[in-house]
This record gives sequence, C-alpha cells and structure tokens, in this order.
Amino acid sequence: MGTLTSSSFSTVNLKLCSDLIVKDFRDRTQLKKWKKQSALCFSCKGGISKREACNFSKIRCFSVNNNNNNHHHDSEKDVVDNGSDSENGDKYSNVKTALSDEKEERSSTEFGSDKAQASVSSRPPTISPVGPAYNNFQVDSFKLMELLGPEKVDPADVKLIKDKLFGYSTFWVTKEEPFGDLGEGILFLGNLRGNREDVFAKLLSRLAEATGDKYNLFMVEEPNSEAPDPRGGPRVSFGLLRKEVSEPGPTTLWQYVIALLLFLLTTGSSVELGIASQINRLPPEVVKYFTDPNAVEPPDMELLFPFVDSALPLACGVLGILLFHEVGHFLAAFPKKVKLSIPFCIPNITLGSFGAITQFKSIVPDRSTKVDISLAGPFAGAALSFSMFAVGLLLSSNPAAAGDLVQVPSMLFQGSLLLGLISRAILGYAALHASTVSIHPLVIAGWCGLTTTAFNMLPVGCLDGGRAVQGAFGKGALIGFGLTTYTLLGLGVLGGPLSLPWGIYVLICQRAPEKPCLNDVTEVGTWRKAAVTAAIFLVALTLLPVWDELAEELGIGLVSTF
Repeated sequence: MGTLTSSSFSTVNLKLCSDLIVKDFRDRTQLKKWKKQSALCFSCKGGISKREACNFSKIRCFSVNNNNNNHHHDSEKDVVDNGSDSENGDKYSNVKTALSDEKEERSSTEFGSDKAQASVSSRPPTISPVGPAYNNFQVDSFKLMELLGPEKVDPADVKLIKDKLFGYSTFWVTKEEPFGDLGEGILFLGNLRGNREDVFAKLLSRLAEATGDKYNLFMVEEPNSEAPDPRGGPRVSFGLLRKEVSEPGPTTLWQYVIALLLFLLTTGSSVELGIASQINRLPPEVVKYFTDPNAVEPPDMELLFPFVDSALPLACGVLGILLFHEVGHFLAAFPKKVKLSIPFCIPNITLGSFGAITQFKSIVPDRSTKVDISLAGPFAGAALSFSMFAVGLLLSSNPAAAGDLVQVPSMLFQGSLLLGLISRAILGYAALHASTVSIHPLVIAGWCGLTTTAFNMLPVGCLDGGRAVQGAFGKGALIGFGLTTYTLLGLGVLGGPLSLPWGIYVLICQRAPEKPCLNDVTEVGTWRKAAVTAAIFLVALTLLPVWDELAEELGIGLVSTF
C-alpha cells in the first residue's frame, strides 16, 4: 500500500510540475555541457550562470573536451530556450527529448559503458583518458604553438595583394604555398610575364602603395622546379612575410653586455699570446708548465707581470687586425643601408682571437650586396695582416732590429704552406733550417691575423666565406662546399691542430646558412665570382700544413730534430 501510494504521488507530481521539470532539467543539462567546455577554453574563463547560458543562442568554444572529430576543433553548441515548449503544452515530449539528450551525452563520455544508464543521475560524466579527448588535446597543442609562434599573413591582405600586385603584365599566380621557417608566410608560384628585375621593382612599388610598410616581398627560386624559365635562368616565385617576422630584432642590452665581456676576454687572450711569444725569456718553471704535459702544479703567475709591457705591442697588433676586419664590414654595409650588429669577439689563446661574430640586423637587398659585405671584412683584415707579416720578415733579417727579435721554434713555419714559402723566400734556407728562428713580433701578429682571416673565409655556414659563396654561387653550392670543409676539418687536413676546436665552434655558433636576400635570384657579376674563387684558393693554401717530407725538401723547419 505504501508503494502504491508513493507511485501515485510521484505520478501526480510529475503531471503537476512538468513545466518546472522541463525548464530546470534542460537548463541544467545544457549548463553541464557549457561548463565542461568553458573549463579549458582559452577564451572563456570564470564560468557562466544558468541564466546567461539560456540567453545565448550559439557559443563557439576552443576546448579539449570537444568530442567532435573535425580537425578544426571548433564546436558550436546550441543552447535551447524552452519557454516556447511550455507554452505549446508539449510536456511529455519535452521530458522525453531531455532524457534522450542526457543518455546520448553520458554514453559518449563514460569510459567502458556498454549502454546508457536507465535513470538520470546528478553525477558528472567521466572523461576518458584516451580516445577523442586525447587526440583533441594534441590538436590543441599544435594550435597553441601556432598562437605562440610568429604572426601569419592576414588572409584579407593576401587577397588584396593578389588583386593589386599580380596580373598578366607582371606575374600570373597559379598556386600558393606556405613560406618561411614555420610556414608563417605565403609563397606565390606562377608564371613570370617580363624581366624578373623589372617585375620585382614593380611589385615592390605596388606592395608599398597597397599595404605600406607592413610586409616584405622576397623573390626566390621556385622550389622543386622541373625546368628553367623560358626567358633564361631559374624559375622564380615570390614570398610574402610580415616585417616584424622577417627582419632581425634590435640589439638588446644583454647582448651589449655579452659583447663587452667577450672583448675583455679577447684582450686577455691577446696579451697571453704576446707573453707566450717571449718564450725564450720567460722563467724556466713557467716554460715547463706550458710545454711539459706532465706538469701539474702551476707556477707563481706573478712571475709573468714583468713581461706584460713587452707583450702589449703584439696584443695591440692582434686587436688592430680584428678591428680593421670589422670596420671593413661596416664600410661596405653603410652605402647599401644594411645594418650590422655589434661584433661578438671570440677569444683564443693560440691565435689571440678567432675573429668575431657580426650579424645582419636588416635584410640584405640582393646577392651582390651580400658578397661585397662578406668579402670586405676579410680583405681589410688580410691586407693589414699581410703588411705586418711582410714588414716583420724584413725587420727580422735586419741586424739593426736584433734587440727586438724573439726566438720561436722553426717547426711553427710548417703550419701554413703559403706563409711558410713566403718566410722561406725572405729569410732564406739557413735561417729556417734550424731549431729556432729569430723573428720580429710583427711576424707573429701578421701570421695569427692571416690564419684567423683564413678560418673565417672557410665556405661553411654563416661565416664570411659561407656568406660569400652563398651570394656568389647560391645555397646549393654552399651545401657542397660546406660538406667538403667539414670533412677536411675533421681529418685535420686544414688548420692542423686548430681544425678540431674551430670545427666545434662553427658547428655550435655558425653552422646555419644566412637567410635569403630580398632579391635572391639575380646572379652576381663575373668578377665577384672570380674574387670569391681566388679567396677560397688562398684560404686553402694558408690553412694547408706542410708535411715533413715536403718541409725537408723546401727547407721549412728542421724536421730531423723532432
């Protein structure tokens, strides 16, 4: 009797309160769905009230709780206002619809359930640790990377640029592809309708009129092109990037601090080289510590203080060559309005310095400019270094300068085929065919400067030589030259004992090639290619050591004593 009474009472309540049940139940159901989505939504924070949920007709949410299999991961959920349902009087139909929605929601979110629950539960549904939610989380990770990555080209601007820039008279676009390191730009592929330089100039002018100073336009070789352009040369395409994405950022305060610290360290290593050049005058315990590999206990460094003054001329020579090198870069870049960063000196105790890292702080307009700026620094540094080297050799053979000479092992002249031959020609066979050779400190400064310049002119990465080869012969040639250079450095064919530390330095700091120019297609003149080829040839002769048999035959060093 109690059970019958309870059942009758529930039925009466359901009939009398159906309007309230439908309204409240549907609000609660849709509110649960919305709260689950808004909990991890990037744009919706803080939740939403029941009244607000019922007032919105459509809500777009970017959330990991969306079980839609669409790869765009954007879901639209309709929140239905049930006021009209109660006015139509379709009470039992609304209850059935609400129960059906709840069953579908629970069956799609509970893990391991074979069928929907028969009764409505207030317990929130369980989220599966695997399956659609996990896949959607991966999609969200990629979306987050896109949000944190460089800003992409506005699609509206792409349409505007296609209408304003390209056409029958300039460049007929047939295809669009991503452009840039992370696909943040647009690459326009198609058919060129005129001289490439003239077309590029027109496109740059129209781009400035259409978008102002917002974008950079690059003319590059068409990737994976099957045939050359009918007008001659490679087929071209045009890449579009935002200025803030494509142009390097300004030099920061920390970079200035780091550059200053590196300069101080390079000054110290240059002074150390000047002290080491006086090895015949240093105290025996100091010489033993630096030359005997079994020496463990360091000597008193105060013994070196008296030799600092005499080491300063050589140190100033090394730093002067480094300064001359960088000034050459800046003098070549200034007329072309190309900005360069502050030099980051690289200290080295053997040569005093490994040169400096100087970055482009603006986009290079064309390949000829890249070659000119890249060669200007090494040519300036090599000119000063060779002057010091030649004058030092002449003073070394002058008896009047005997008081300024220092004694160095003759085997040091076997470190370079080119410099060893020049020294042999000026000093003579008798001077070099001995255990030690008396030379002026300028010879050491010039030798170190020429060796450092040769290392920086190796055709690999974004070294001066790598930039020059990339500008003169293209990126494909740089890859071939780079592989050859790495192989020779690894085998010790170039640079002798310095090949390993230099190769490690390049792999860490300078391995990446330089970014393309605005006009990365127009080739340089013949004389620039000849200058780069001659420079690479001289670099090889400078860094190629003299093996013992050839050294004995040429009279460079006393090989029999070692």
